[in-house]
Amino acid sequence: QVQLVESGGGLVQAGGSLRLSCAASGHTFSRYTMGWFRQAPGKEREFVAAISGSGGNTVYTDSVKGRFTISRDNAKNTVYLQMNSLKPEDTAVYYCAADRVVMAAMVSRLQYRYDYWGQGTQVTISS
Repeated sequence: QVQLVESGGGLVQAGGSLRLSCAASGHTFSRYTMGWFRQAPGKEREFVAAISGSGGNTVYTDSVKGRFTISRDNAKNTVYLQMNSLKPEDTAVYYCAADRVVMAAMVSRLQYRYDYWGQGTQVTISS
């Protein structure tokens, strides 16, 4: 049973930074792409970033490019999302997720590819 536990959310002012962490257990972590998604109030959940099992490939949604960095430490079974230059529109519940495909050839931004989800962590950016 794959379990994902996010942490690191909070309330910061615009322009500030946060680092989210997602600790995984129950699967061979390094073999799976990991992703971050977010859901703002009244909106659908959207893709933020994803990273391949080795960490060599990353993808980002356009709105966070240059501000957010996804990384992973396979020795610690943990994926991170470093968020800088935060904006009020980044306010959302952030979820980490694990791809269903082992050793996926492509890093996917499609939600249906991700079978395992954490409980989410709230990120609130004040203006």
